Amino acid sequence: MPLLNYTTKVNVYTTIGEIQAQLVSHGAKRIMQDYDNKGHISALTFQIDTPAGLRVIRLPANVDAVSKVLAKQKVKCDREQAERVAWRIVKDWVEAQMAILESEMVQIDEIFLPYMVNNSGQTLFQAYRNNQILLEGGCQ
Repeated sequence: MPLLNYTTKVNVYTTIGEIQAQLVSHGAKRIMQDYDNKGHISALTFQIDTPAGLRVIRLPANVDAVSKVLAKQKVKCDREQAERVAWRIVKDWVEAQMAILESEMVQIDEIFLPYMVNNSGQTLFQAYRNNQILLEGGCQ
């Protein structure tokens, strides 16, 4: 089965607007668009107020990964289509996470924890991957 949203025709900027609306309606502040060297939006960076204070979040869309997956699935796809698909997937994820937040099962910082940016400009996930954050123990 092909990747979610693989046939989307929705413009990237329309999707970005939908994501921003979801984030703002749940308390996001100062939303910025990060661009790659070719002028394509690569991430949304925003601030949220958490119990620990204001935090910066970088929410990326990995267009290259989506393109590779669609190629493996033998779906004809140019860069623009992969970009549309990637951002639609992010939008669907944000909407699902906001529904979980509204149900009070989680807090907003719990949702975005891997995407929180530290003082070095890395996300928490990137710091973990670079062995700068070690998780001890686990299931035994």
